[in-house]
Amino acid sequence: MSAYLHIFALLAVGTLELCVTGDAYADERTPSGLHLISLPSADDELTLAPPRADVERYQGAPARHKTLFQWSFGDEPDVESDDDEVEPIVTDRPDFTEASSSVGRGVLQIEMGYTFTQDTSAGTRTQGHSYGEPLFRYGILDDWLEFRLAIFPVSEHVTIGAPRSSTSGAEDIYLGFKVALTEQRGWLPEMALVPQMTIPTGHSQFSNDETLAGLNWLYGWDINDNLSTAGSTQFNRAVDDTGQAYIEFAQSWTVGFGLTEKLGAYTEWFAFFPNGADTARVEHYGNAGFTYLITDDVQWDIRAGLGLNEAADDFFTGTGISIRFR
Repeated sequence: MSAYLHIFALLAVGTLELCVTGDAYADERTPSGLHLISLPSADDELTLAPPRADVERYQGAPARHKTLFQWSFGDEPDVESDDDEVEPIVTDRPDFTEASSSVGRGVLQIEMGYTFTQDTSAGTRTQGHSYGEPLFRYGILDDWLEFRLAIFPVSEHVTIGAPRSSTSGAEDIYLGFKVALTEQRGWLPEMALVPQMTIPTGHSQFSNDETLAGLNWLYGWDINDNLSTAGSTQFNRAVDDTGQAYIEFAQSWTVGFGLTEKLGAYTEWFAFFPNGADTARVEHYGNAGFTYLITDDVQWDIRAGLGLNEAADDFFTGTGISIRFR
């Protein structure tokens, strides 16, 4: 089932709450289980907001909402938590599975690094270098929405026997928005949705020569203070070596471990499943890595991974750093 259908199904069974807040309101629960609040006058404010507790605080300064929706059943959230408490940085790197939370309104987060990739097939060895990999994440409008931009300067070295060729340039620019949908409530996951695209701005060797759009559905659970798990489901338009456009389904699953207060680790599987491609084949990968929290706003990471089937790249490794400005 696609990410769109999953979200619509959740709304249909009444597991998400949509709130409207104002100076006065009437609280109703519809037969479907959706939580609705009606407005008595045109002067009241219409907003997507967590219900009940936040309604009481919605006097004076505008409320800030971490997510667009809230689960309508499950364990109650911790209403006594301090919203002003600064939490450590949460990053999309180094694993393939991105975080299911947004950075927060007015926050700029820059995540960057380096990746080396190698593959040998039919006597041809290909080595790739990705330099910088800057991903810019900026929170806009409210805490549940962020704008995303990424640039990937790369170089590729191909060796066939003794001759060696090299090409350097940039891949197509990546643009997207992350919408934080829900916080975790018991066994119900924290979720986010990322509409995304690449636009044809890269070097001729690395560009797809057309705009390619996609959608990434993210979901995760904190099991306890030292163990978490998460996954992602993506559908993206892609182009293979012959110029044939196709839909690529990507799936991942990761498990994270808190080793100390500052040191973390993860292990992960991810795969790509082309549908309708001429030359692209299914690729499976496994990888693991470590993160170290230098400060609440700075995190360093390192990772390495292997291709798990013939079509996948043989090996990759990389390191990076993420910085939050708030």
